[in-house]
Amino acid sequence: MDDHELVRRGLVDLLKSEPNITVVGEAGTAAEALRRIPSTHPDVALLDGRLPDGSGIDVCREIRSSNPEIRCVILTSFDDDEALFSAIMAGASGYLLKEVGGSSLVAGIRQVAEGRSLIDPAVTQKLLDRLRNPIREVSKLDALTPREREILDLITDGYTNRQIGDKLFLAEKTVKNYVSILLTKLGMQRRTQAAVYGASVRTGG
Repeated sequence: MDDHELVRRGLVDLLKSEPNITVVGEAGTAAEALRRIPSTHPDVALLDGRLPDGSGIDVCREIRSSNPEIRCVILTSFDDDEALFSAIMAGASGYLLKEVGGSSLVAGIRQVAEGRSLIDPAVTQKLLDRLRNPIREVSKLDALTPREREILDLITDGYTNRQIGDKLFLAEKTVKNYVSILLTKLGMQRRTQAAVYGASVRTGG
């Protein structure tokens, strides 16, 4: 599932053309995916990292908790450790960048369907090291880039994505991507949580 219909249709057409692969459903939002995936019960769910109403990582977490036999692959434009770690923690079996070639994507889906992981064992080990040694980790705020810190401040002040875009001269979609990334880095699901966190940082709480 992908929030851009043309991309989604391209993926569907690609997968339908492959032998021994059946596309049992598609969705454009997290809510729609959470309704359809359990009912169609695919072997592998291909999830977009960023969706209009959530993220593929959130969908993966919910699906894996209720249907652990369904394997999930996250397809994303963002190559950063925090998002990858979030995907692993959510139970994803794979994490692929959208620049991946069609043949590599199909091979990856087949690999996951066979019960293997697409995630480099070294990355998993790095995550385990982080979990075992949390005291070494930088604060959540330190993990944000200056631009993400700026956007967090505006979220804390109650700005909408459009208002943030107007203030920072950014496209609304670009702001939405920034918000999704900073929420992932902060380990949060909703901008209201980020606003509360931003306010607590200001007050030293």
